[in-house]
Amino acid sequence: MRIVYFLILLILLVAVAVFAVQNNETVTLHFFYRSASSSLPLLIAVVYLLGMISGWTVVGFLRRSVRGLTDRRRD
Repeated sequence: MRIVYFLILLILLVAVAVFAVQNNETVTLHFFYRSASSSLPLLIAVVYLLGMISGWTVVGFLRRSVRGLTDRRRD
């Protein structure tokens, strides 16, 4: 089963690498009268990492909330 997981990961990494090579163009972002230029693969990677961080934060908050509610019911 580890080989299957490794092959899936390898296929995913190859697909990401092909995407990054074929779409390596500069994009400009505008936000509140400011602008920044970056390559598209870098922008996608940063947005993905920010999404992971915010997802971990939300999951952690929900776990603490549920744990707090279950602890109160036991008392």
